[in-house]
Amino acid sequence: MGYPEKVLAAGEHVVIHRRPHWKRLLGPILILLVVTAIAAFGAGYVNTTDWDETAVNIVMIVIGVVWLIIVVWLVLWPFLNWWTTHFVITDRRVMFRHGLLTRSGIDIPLARINSVEFRHGVLDRVLRTGTLIIESASHDPLEFQDIPQVEQVHSLLYHEVFDTLGSEESPS
Repeated sequence: MGYPEKVLAAGEHVVIHRRPHWKRLLGPILILLVVTAIAAFGAGYVNTTDWDETAVNIVMIVIGVVWLIIVVWLVLWPFLNWWTTHFVITDRRVMFRHGLLTRSGIDIPLARINSVEFRHGVLDRVLRTGTLIIESASHDPLEFQDIPQVEQVHSLLYHEVFDTLGSEESPS
C-alpha cells in the first residue's frame, strides 16, 4: 500500500515509503510470548487447585484482565505506533509522520537539505537498517532511526537532492 495521495501536492510522486524496521517489534513480540506463557501457567495452576468454583473463576478473570492490559499496553500500542510511522521521500520533499492518537510530522523540502548521512552498528548492518541523519538549512540535524535499507535510502535521497537542485555535482 502506497502513502496516501491526499497529502501529496499536485504532480508530486512518492519515490520511497518506509516504516521503521521490524526490529522495533522484537521487544513487543517477546513480551507477548512471555506474558502469554505466564498467564497460561497461572491459569493451569489455578485449574489444579481444589478452590471453590467461584474463586477459580474470579482468579481466571483477574489473570485474563491483567494479560489483556499488559498486551494492549506493551504489545498492541507499540505495534500501532510502528504501523502509523511513515518515512516518505517524494520528488519534492522528505516527510516523516508518526503517532496514533496525536499525529505529528515534519516536511523538509529537498532544496533545503544540506547534507545526508547514515550510521549503523554491527547489528544494524546485519539487519540492514540504521539511522538516517538529514541536515537542513534551517534546523539542527534530524535523526530518523531504524530506517530499513538505510544505505539505499541515503543514496536515493542524495541523488534526489542533487537532481532537484540541478547541480553540476549531481551524479549521473
